[in-house]
Amino acid sequence: MNKNNIIGFTLIAVVLIAFSWFNQPSAEQVEAQMKQDSIEHAQRLKAEQEKKIAEETRKAEAEAAAKGDTSSVFHAALNGTNQDIILKNSKLELTLSTKGGTVSKAVIKDFTGHYKNEEGKYDEKLDKKDLTLFEGAEQCLNFLLAGKQDNIVTKDMFFTPSNVTDSTVTMTLKAANGGAFIIDYRLNEDYLLSMSVRTEGMSNFFAPNYTKMDLEWESRARQQEKGFTFENRYATLTYKESQGGTDYLNETSVKEDEKIEEALDWVAFKNQFFSAVLISKDNFDANALLTSIPQEKETGYLKNYKAKLKTNFDPTGAQASEFEMYIGPNNYRLLQHIEEKSKFGKDLDMQQLVYLGWPLFRYINRFFTIYVFDWLSSWGLPMGIVLILITLLLKAITYPLVKKSYMSSAKMRVLKPKLDALTKEYDKPEDAMKKQQKMMEMYSRYGVSPLSGCLPMLIQMPIWIAMFNFVPNAIQLRGQSFLWIDDLSTYDPIIEWSNHIWGIGDHLSLTCILFCVANLAYSYMSMRQQRDQMVGQQAEQMKMMQWMMYLMPLMFFFIFNDYSAGLNFYYFISLFFSAAIMWTLRKTTNDAKLLAILEARYQENKNNPKKQSGLAARLEAMQRQAEELKKQRENGFKK
Repeated sequence: MNKNNIIGFTLIAVVLIAFSWFNQPSAEQVEAQMKQDSIEHAQRLKAEQEKKIAEETRKAEAEAAAKGDTSSVFHAALNGTNQDIILKNSKLELTLSTKGGTVSKAVIKDFTGHYKNEEGKYDEKLDKKDLTLFEGAEQCLNFLLAGKQDNIVTKDMFFTPSNVTDSTVTMTLKAANGGAFIIDYRLNEDYLLSMSVRTEGMSNFFAPNYTKMDLEWESRARQQEKGFTFENRYATLTYKESQGGTDYLNETSVKEDEKIEEALDWVAFKNQFFSAVLISKDNFDANALLTSIPQEKETGYLKNYKAKLKTNFDPTGAQASEFEMYIGPNNYRLLQHIEEKSKFGKDLDMQQLVYLGWPLFRYINRFFTIYVFDWLSSWGLPMGIVLILITLLLKAITYPLVKKSYMSSAKMRVLKPKLDALTKEYDKPEDAMKKQQKMMEMYSRYGVSPLSGCLPMLIQMPIWIAMFNFVPNAIQLRGQSFLWIDDLSTYDPIIEWSNHIWGIGDHLSLTCILFCVANLAYSYMSMRQQRDQMVGQQAEQMKMMQWMMYLMPLMFFFIFNDYSAGLNFYYFISLFFSAAIMWTLRKTTNDAKLLAILEARYQENKNNPKKQSGLAARLEAMQRQAEELKKQRENGFKK
C-alpha cells in the first residue's frame, strides 16, 4: 500500500464518516421520526385491517349472491369442506387445499427451520429438522377467468380431488352444465411442481375472443434466519424477462403495483436462502404488476409480495395453460440445472437468484470462487476450514504481486537517505519542479517505480468485493458451525440485549470484532511501512493521515456487526495472512544487500544510460515542458 492507496482509502473513509456524521439525526429528529414511524405503522395497520374487512365483506356478499343465484354454473363449488392433499418426495412436502385448489403449505426437507419463543428470541430447542417456507394464509395463488355471465375466482371455490398419489393430484371444479375447470399437479424430482390448467366442456361459458387468464399470487415472506436486517437485505421479488435478463424490485423501499413492460418467463418470491418461483410455459404478458412491501421486525415477516399476472388461455380446452413452480433452496448449482429438468425448454437463468454482485465480481465468483468452493466442499471439510483454504489459495495466487509491491516499498525505504539529501538540496519553493525531475531521474537510475504498489491492490480489491457478495449467499454455510460460531450464515453474538442501539443493533459479533482488530493491526503495519519510505512533506502528511486510517476499522465495525460470521471470519483470516506475509517479507529482506543491488544497477545505468519509457518518461517530459514554460515566463517578465 503506497501513498496513492492511502490517500484513496482516506478519502473514502472521510466521505463515509462525514456523510454519516452530517446525516446523523438529532435527538429531536429521532424522537419525531419515532413518532412518525409509530403513526405510519398505526395507519398501515388500520389500512390493512380495513382492507381485510372490505375483502371479507366482498367475499361474503359474493358468496351470498352466488348461493342465492342457483343459475351460476359453479354454484355448488362455493360450498364445501376443506380437505388437505399431500404431495411429497425426498426433498419436498406440499399440502394442497381443496379450497382454492392450490398449494397452501410448503415444507423443504433437510433444512433446519428456526423458530422464536414467546419472548421473540430464536430458541435452538424449537428448531425443526424441516423448514416451512409458507403455510395457510401466508400464500395464495388465485386463477381468475371472466365468463359471459359468471366469473371463476378459484380461491373462493372448493375443488374435488382425484387421481391422488404421493406425486399427483387432479383438482376439479365441476360446473352445473357438465363442464369442468381442472388443475393437474405432478410433483417431479427434487423441488419442481408441474401445473396444468384446462377446461372441459366450457366453450360456451367464455366469449369467442377470450384468450387470456389472470393470476394473482400473494405471499408473506417469513423470517427464516436469526439476523432480520441481514436477511431482509437479500429478500427480493425477482423476475426474468423473456427477452432479457433478471431484475428485482428494490429490497428496502415500498413498491406497489410496479409495472413491468416486458413479458416475463418467471416471477420469484425470494428469501435469503429459499425461493418460490412461478414459471409460465407461454410467458406472462407484458405490463405485469409487482408489489414488494418491507415489514417490521416485530411481525416475523420480511416482505409482503404480490404479483398480478396474465397469460394465454384456451377456452376450448384443447390446449392447457402450463406452469411450473420451484419451491426450494437458493443453491447456485441446483438452480443452474433447473432448466434441464423443466419441460418448457427455456433459458430460465434461475441461478441469478443467488446474487453474486455486479458483472466483474459476478464473473470472479461464477468462474473461480464457486468452482473452488465446490471442489473444497466435496472433501467433506468443515465450512470454516473451506473458508481458510480459499483464503490461502487466493493469497498464494496474489503473492507474486504482493511481493513485488513490497519489494518496491523496500527499495524506496533503503533509498530514503538519498531522497532526504535531495530534499534538503532543493528545499526552496522555486526548486520544487527541479526536485521532482531529479527524483524521477534517481528512480530511473536505480530501477525503482514509486507507483508499482498500485497494481496488487487493484487486483486484491475485486476479490474482496467478490467474496463480500459470495459468502452471504452461499447456502452451504447455513447452519454450519465452526469453533465458537454456531452458524456461519449469520452473526455470532458474544453479548446480546433487548433494546436496539443505533449503529450497533442488539448484539456484539465476535468475528466482527476480530476482523476490526486485524484491520487495525494491518493498517498499523502498512502505515509503518509507508512512513519508512516517505520523505520531506510526504512524511508530515503521513502523520496527519494516521488517525484517519485508524478510524476505518471503527467504521467497519458499525457496518459489519450485523453481517454473517462467515464473511467476517473470511476478512479476519485474510487480513491475518496479509499481515503475516508482510511481517515475513520484512524479516527476510536484507536492506544492506538490497541497497548494494540498487547501487550496482545505478552504476550500470549511469555508464549505459537507457531511454526511459512508459509513465516515467511521460512524467519527465511533462516536467521538462513545465520547466521550459516557467523559463519562458520569467524571460517575458524581464523584457
